[in-house]
Amino acid sequence: MAPLRSSAITQGVQRSPNRAMLRAVGFGDGDFSKPIIGIANGYSTITPCNVGLNDLALRAEAAAQAAGGMPQLFGTITVSDGISMGTEGMKYSLVSREVIADAIETACNGQSMDGVLAIGGCDKNMPAAMLAMARMNIPGVFVYGGTIKPGKLGGCDLTVVSAFEAVGQLSSGKIDEAQLTAVEKNACPGAGSCGGMFTANTMSAAIETMGLSLPFSSTMAAEDPEKADSAARSAEVLVEAIAANIRPLDLLTREAFENAISVIMAVGGSTNAVLHLLAIARTAGVPLSIDDFETIRQRVPVICDLKPSGRFVTVDLHNAGGIPQVMKLLLDGGLLHGDCRTVEGKTLRELLADVPSVPPSDQEVIRPLSNPLYAKGHLAVLKGNLASEGAVAKISGVKTPVLTGPARVFESEEQCLQAILANQVHAGDVVVVRNEGPVGGPGMREMLAPTAAIVGEGLGDKVALITDGRFSGGTYGLVVGHVAPEAAVGGMIGLVQEGDSITVDAQQQLLQLNVDAAELERRKQAWVKPEPLYRTGVLGKYARLVSSSSKGAVTDQP
Repeated sequence: MAPLRSSAITQGVQRSPNRAMLRAVGFGDGDFSKPIIGIANGYSTITPCNVGLNDLALRAEAAAQAAGGMPQLFGTITVSDGISMGTEGMKYSLVSREVIADAIETACNGQSMDGVLAIGGCDKNMPAAMLAMARMNIPGVFVYGGTIKPGKLGGCDLTVVSAFEAVGQLSSGKIDEAQLTAVEKNACPGAGSCGGMFTANTMSAAIETMGLSLPFSSTMAAEDPEKADSAARSAEVLVEAIAANIRPLDLLTREAFENAISVIMAVGGSTNAVLHLLAIARTAGVPLSIDDFETIRQRVPVICDLKPSGRFVTVDLHNAGGIPQVMKLLLDGGLLHGDCRTVEGKTLRELLADVPSVPPSDQEVIRPLSNPLYAKGHLAVLKGNLASEGAVAKISGVKTPVLTGPARVFESEEQCLQAILANQVHAGDVVVVRNEGPVGGPGMREMLAPTAAIVGEGLGDKVALITDGRFSGGTYGLVVGHVAPEAAVGGMIGLVQEGDSITVDAQQQLLQLNVDAAELERRKQAWVKPEPLYRTGVLGKYARLVSSSSKGAVTDQP
């Protein structure tokens, strides 16, 4: 085995003071030659997504020590997307991805750790851990905190999105306040990340596919005993990976990213995966563009019937065979690179050898490739004069993938939601929410509250919504996010006026402002760059540093 990185703080006479401090936190004479393993613990009582993580961290700590490592726990922050949704606090959500990645990198590199086991639950925890691992390139493994189990009401499965949609149902008179309260009280029954194929479960599936978390771990329920067992096994695997010198950049290849995109298409995952995978690939030095998602979409069908637009939740997917079953179908169909390696040192083909080639017959969650929900993937990349760098549309469950209508222009999410709840948005409208991009927001807020309200009012198939912000993984309908360039940097979305004709065409991958070139040029010349909403603090710093969403909205670009 190569010399341990931690020898910089543990070996030699000159490191006697360093060892003195390490002895105070539990090191003994025989421990200074063991690999030091950082356990990045995202535990928090802020959100149900992270409330169970400390138990997993303690299991991993004990397992790492028993396997011959010296674990050191440290904390990372989180922001709850579901709780901050629809508020100014949501501007900190995407920002937290960078903060968490910076924190993990800082702790691990500052303390010369030999490997890192990162534990996360809420949406940004996952890509943040991957960004940190790619930056440092020390052996690493990710442990997902697990999905929440579905809430139950009247024989129906509930998720947190059910509560957002119930708000729209109340405003349109479809339910009363007592029914809204019943949904609220039953939607989130315990610990775990939001239960559909929303962003957290999408990114955990992507990480499992790319080989940096263990098989089946991305769909386990947070409260089931197998989740803690998987955390312990992950620590053992990390100790083995340090000995074998298996590093993240060995696994994060171009083919691995293509596999992740294929699985995300197959399971009907979140639009946020586009943003996060672009960011991770850029950090890993892997060429990947927004156009690659469209290329893969054209050949990979949606084969999983999962919420938000489908019927089932992530625990149902787990019981049907989880991500390995999905990967095996794709592998047999020539849609997965089987030679990609995993943190266990195996190839995907080896890993999937004992997984059945046909999904279980007693379930309806995973379909065979011959009978998909949709013949093509659900995340379409649209371009046109409104999005010259691209935009991302989630078109699963959309009955009307083409809409030309008048623009209803809003300068913030709050303005938009107020109009929807006041029944001022009508069938055929194209709702434009701008100045919510990485720079303009800043922070690219998610628009779950407006889209859920639209669905709740029965307009999900009749209205399009476009934004330079993001959408929650719980969003569905004809929605187009990540419009780039964004309004705050002079993008065309900032030039749209109330009543302008806009075409959203998911079939032709077109996002077009139907205004003549001379008029657009006149508006461009008259455009004035808006003053930044924040000049100091983390949001001010973020707005100055962040890249376009088409490049992953990263803050450490060279």
